[in-house]
Amino acid sequence: MTMGETSVGEFVLGIDFGGTKVALATASVTGDRLRGTRLPTRAADGAKEVVRRVLDAAHGLIAETPGRLVAAGVSTFGVIREGRVRLAPNVPGWDDLPLPALLRDGLGVPAVRVDNDVNAAAAAELRWGRLQGADVGLYVNFGTGTGAALVVGGRVVPGTHGAAGEIGYLLRDPAEPGYADGRAPLEEYTSGSGLAARGSALLGEQVTAEGLFARRDEPAVAALLDDAAAAIGMAVANLTTFLDPQRVVVGGGMAEAFLPAVRAAVDRAVPFPPPVEAARFVDDAALIGAVALGLQAT
Repeated sequence: MTMGETSVGEFVLGIDFGGTKVALATASVTGDRLRGTRLPTRAADGAKEVVRRVLDAAHGLIAETPGRLVAAGVSTFGVIREGRVRLAPNVPGWDDLPLPALLRDGLGVPAVRVDNDVNAAAAAELRWGRLQGADVGLYVNFGTGTGAALVVGGRVVPGTHGAAGEIGYLLRDPAEPGYADGRAPLEEYTSGSGLAARGSALLGEQVTAEGLFARRDEPAVAALLDDAAAAIGMAVANLTTFLDPQRVVVGGGMAEAFLPAVRAAVDRAVPFPPPVEAARFVDDAALIGAVALGLQAT
């Protein structure tokens, strides 16, 4: 996605709903960014209030952008199924929210495409980044959560229920509690939030995932991080063996930390190991992906 200003014409709106912030941007139909803004999510206010505030911000941004809005793309936590958000406990009331309809009505534009944040980031990589030109590809995201997106036939595949790539629910052991027990085993073990919880229990003090990486010289912390990296490497290697992709792209805030383990596991375990590359987009990946979704909607 280019960042320069363009002449007046048609434009799209991208919205990225995050757990702590919501980012919005307008872009020309050629992908040039025009305007942007951010606001805190304030999840405790509830889903309807979050949507109301975001629509207000969107209308302000639309008014500031020369030209005519033709479509919107939206990235959100959770998955989209039958026009409603599922698997989204971050914001009270978000689960089962008819988000696509609310945004279509609130924005007054019929072309609105909504997807989860990882699929949106993969759409950005597919259109402008490391998955460009890939017929079969795998995007994995390591950040606050652990997720993946599948590219088949040159497009991001949502799956039957919109939940393709929800690898946070992968079992690490056949006997451990899973989704039916309200658990996400791989995510709890490897995500930023999961590492923070495990590290805090290990050290007897509150610590963030970033804080753990800063204390890697401590043997107990190093063992925890190495174990998480090994679990991530195994999961991605297994997915790669199954999918046989042209490329594996690693994104998210912890991508750099886990990239060596993923590369080593793929090279060791996969019969035809593809290149494993860092994502082009790390900061604002889901927002850039939302713009890509908006362009698809046109």
